[in-house]
Amino acid sequence: MTIKNTAKDYGSVAKWLHWATAVLFLASYSSIYYRRWFTEVKSFESMIAFQLHLSVGVTIAVIVVLRIVWHITNQTPDPEPGTFLEHTAAQLEHYALYAVMIILPVTGYLGTDVNTNYFFMFEIPKFADTQLFISLVTDSLGISFKEFKMPVDFIHKNILGEWLAWFLILDHVLVALSYQFVKKGRTISKMTTS
Repeated sequence: MTIKNTAKDYGSVAKWLHWATAVLFLASYSSIYYRRWFTEVKSFESMIAFQLHLSVGVTIAVIVVLRIVWHITNQTPDPEPGTFLEHTAAQLEHYALYAVMIILPVTGYLGTDVNTNYFFMFEIPKFADTQLFISLVTDSLGISFKEFKMPVDFIHKNILGEWLAWFLILDHVLVALSYQFVKKGRTISKMTTS
């Protein structure tokens, strides 16, 4: 297996970044749903789950930046055989997935009203405590953090987190399975064993 992508397959770095992103998304959702379903509000256990969610979100943001850099600097394997419409739909879905992978961590950070204790090693200040927030939001827009947080949280939780991200991930998986097993392509093989 090569490090870089080839015309036939993804390289080990692209595979690692892809699967790390998938595992981190599952960890992020697991921690926040665990918090929502199994902990008492403001309990120690709830805060631990929330801090894990925040830490994983920061990690996702870093991984996504690395994915974008790697994608720009490497060739993409040749697409599987398909129609123009299938290729266009696949391209649009990848753009949408990347947009969600960028916007979710950013809105998560912007709308969080606590510091992130990054995997309990060091603290990342919340956006509301930064000079950037004061300059852009308080001074320029003249709104409080509470007013700023409402639409940001709505995008993060209600639009992306609860619906769009899940839809795109499910569609991504189903299309990959379809190409692999129905159309007898190599979609999954390119990202796993090859």
